[in-house]
Amino acid sequence: MLRVRQVKVDVLKKDIVASIAKKLKINENDIIDYEIIKESIDARNKDKIYFVYEVDVKVKHENKIVKSKDVFESYRREYIFNKTGFEELKYRPVIVGSGPAGLFAAYILAENGYKPLVIERGPMIEERIQDVEKFFENGKLKLDSNVQFGEGGAGTFSDGKLNTMVKDLENRHFKVFETFIKCGAPSDIMYSARPHIGTNLLRIVIKNMREKIIEMGGEFKFNSKLTDLIIEDNCLKEIVVNDSDHIKTKILILALGHSARDTFKMLLKNGLNMEAKPFAVGVRASHSQNMINESQYGKKYKDVLPPASYKLTCQVGSRGVYTFCMCPGGYVINASSEKGLLAINGMSNHERGSENANSAIIVTVGPNDFGFNPLDGVEYQRNLEHKAYELASGKIPVQLLKDFNENKRTTEFGKVKPIFKGEYAFANLNELLPKYVSDSLKEAFKIFGKKIKGFDFEDTILAGIESRTSSPVRIIRNEDFLSNIEGIYPCGEGAGYAGGITSAAIDGIKVAEAIGKIYK
Repeated sequence: MLRVRQVKVDVLKKDIVASIAKKLKINENDIIDYEIIKESIDARNKDKIYFVYEVDVKVKHENKIVKSKDVFESYRREYIFNKTGFEELKYRPVIVGSGPAGLFAAYILAENGYKPLVIERGPMIEERIQDVEKFFENGKLKLDSNVQFGEGGAGTFSDGKLNTMVKDLENRHFKVFETFIKCGAPSDIMYSARPHIGTNLLRIVIKNMREKIIEMGGEFKFNSKLTDLIIEDNCLKEIVVNDSDHIKTKILILALGHSARDTFKMLLKNGLNMEAKPFAVGVRASHSQNMINESQYGKKYKDVLPPASYKLTCQVGSRGVYTFCMCPGGYVINASSEKGLLAINGMSNHERGSENANSAIIVTVGPNDFGFNPLDGVEYQRNLEHKAYELASGKIPVQLLKDFNENKRTTEFGKVKPIFKGEYAFANLNELLPKYVSDSLKEAFKIFGKKIKGFDFEDTILAGIESRTSSPVRIIRNEDFLSNIEGIYPCGEGAGYAGGITSAAIDGIKVAEAIGKIYK
């Protein structure tokens, strides 16, 4: 089997076999079989756009093929969990949270005989979906069953993007994608340069993951909130759930979401070392997806290729401004989780079929802005979310970019259609954002407008506030993934060690591996 890179295929012709044969300088009939390893789009020349593939190819007379930097022996991608621990586990490991970090820690442990228990403050996904849809319709928030809390975590109501910057020599990402596919995700996530599942398919995947974990010996307890820790001699002895139920355990994986603010407070009270960390805040911008497609692909290809995405970044003074959680063909959603506070996010189904593209446009903030105590970042987020709630009486505050730049309240929409999940109302977002954030955003839109034609279109719809971009805290852990309290393993995005579904899942696997090095 040969690995062949840089196989270019005309988007309009889509003849991959002919392109492989051309790359290898052989006849098409000599190709027995092939498998796509990686697929990307080269759109630098809008007059000639290519799919670019990396493939594994089985050919006749393989020994006669000339090897090069783009043609070489294929290698097997495989994840291996090494169980080297020898200590006995009297009580099973407990995992707090069923987002990607918690689910993958549970999956790996269950797959290897550790019989983990997963506790989740919210309900299972079937009930959670109903609660969230009702909230979008009537605005009645359930505190432990919403866009942030419940089985699957916050990523369930998102675009389901799986790209990550994490370096991964141990094939953990391969394990993540392989598991997702086994549980119902589309197979193209294994090779797409920008893999995504979509919120409608993620719901199915999460349910199937839960069932597989249970089949392998794991257990789930829903509507079960971690409310206290019992610690003796700096070692975890048991946990308290819902202020009443005691569960003995020697291992606690804290796979919290970044919105578990009450849990952060409890952990700090119990002596876990934590620190405030930088994050970013801003708005979510909605553009016409057709405009984004034309800018990224050109008129010739804009209706041929999938909905286009983008990733933009710039420096405005001392602050970084960048796009985050870009949702092609998506929706802006009310992602609140506390009464009297309002936060937003973006969401797409797998087919990315809505008329709008939306993305967070966010500005970096740090302890110099809000304070150096561990929970100061949390209070900074809360203050902004309270202002957002008050600004539009609990609805999502929205404004056109033109009016944002002119510091006046919007009174009507322009050419961009509002596509939201949850009620919205016109407002002046300058009254919500700190001046250093709004000034940075205004300058960034000018810069981004030079990179993507139409990005600074005056009818662009802005919504606020985008405040849950990453965790405002980090629960400190050592090289063995342990906190300062023996037996407690901080993990994933909420603990400050990941930023997205894949990186959180990989971190969950790493923590499971750390446990496997100590315990049978």
